[in-house]
Amino acid sequence: MTETAAARLRAWHPRGALCAVCRRPTRGFGWRDPVVSKRRRPSVWFCSKGCQGFWTRLARERPTMVDLTPQEDAAIHAAVKPVAELMEEIGWDTSLAGLTEAQVCALIEAAVEGFQDAMRAQATSDGMEIPF
Repeated sequence: MTETAAARLRAWHPRGALCAVCRRPTRGFGWRDPVVSKRRRPSVWFCSKGCQGFWTRLARERPTMVDLTPQEDAAIHAAVKPVAELMEEIGWDTSLAGLTEAQVCALIEAAVEGFQDAMRAQATSDGMEIPF
């Protein structure tokens, strides 16, 4: 049975996957382990060549990517400041259960943007342009 090129592309392209670096929707840049083994490594997808290059550099530095990388750990710590500023506006005595949906969404957005900004700053400090 012969497959068409469109059928092969549908099977290969990661519909709905998120970028392994910045967590934005992918745009077809990816990595798939070419070695056939009993324990296959998962494929990873990226939104840009910049994110793909950044991930590749990190993967070469660390043989396994189970724990947070030092860059991710630093980005999490950098995300604390924007979240704390927003909590200052909301009020520290308010419990999380007492927050409105809009306030929770704003906290999540502040945390995600803070993380992405820190990751972008680290990636661009290496001289690589990242479009996120």
